[in-house]
Amino acid sequence: MPFYRTSELKLEDIGTGNPGEYQPILGELMKAGVVTYYRGTGTKPHWHNVDEQFFYVTEGKCLFLLGEEEKLIEEGDIVYIPRGTLHVGRSTTDKCVIWTTKSPAEEPSLGADHHYPENMQEIIDGLEKRAEALYE
Repeated sequence: MPFYRTSELKLEDIGTGNPGEYQPILGELMKAGVVTYYRGTGTKPHWHNVDEQFFYVTEGKCLFLLGEEEKLIEEGDIVYIPRGTLHVGRSTTDKCVIWTTKSPAEEPSLGADHHYPENMQEIIDGLEKRAEALYE
C-alpha cells in the first residue's frame, strides 16, 4: 500500500528492548517508521554496520549523541546517522516523535543491525544525567 496514516500503523516490538513505541513500514530498498519516546526514555547506545539512517523530529525534543557530538534536537530537525556511528538519545519532553528511515532493507526490522558498545551502561548513565537537566 503506497499511502499510510500514522494513526493506523500497528505498534510492533522491534526486538531491541528499548522502551518506546515503534510503528515500522517496510519498503523494497528501505525501512522506515514512526518512533515515539516518552520523557527520559530512548534507545540504547548502538551503531549499525550495514544500515545508514535518518531521523526527522516531528514533535518534542531529544538529547542526542552522535559519535562524539551531543545536541538537543527538536521539531523540524533532521539527523543523518552514517553506518558505523554510535548514537543514542533521550527524550527531554513529555513525548518525542521521530520519523526514521534506514537503508538498505536487508533485514525487515527497524531493530535489525544493532550493535552495542561494552561501556553501554556508562554512556546511558551520563546521557540520562545530562538529559534530566533539560527536562521541560
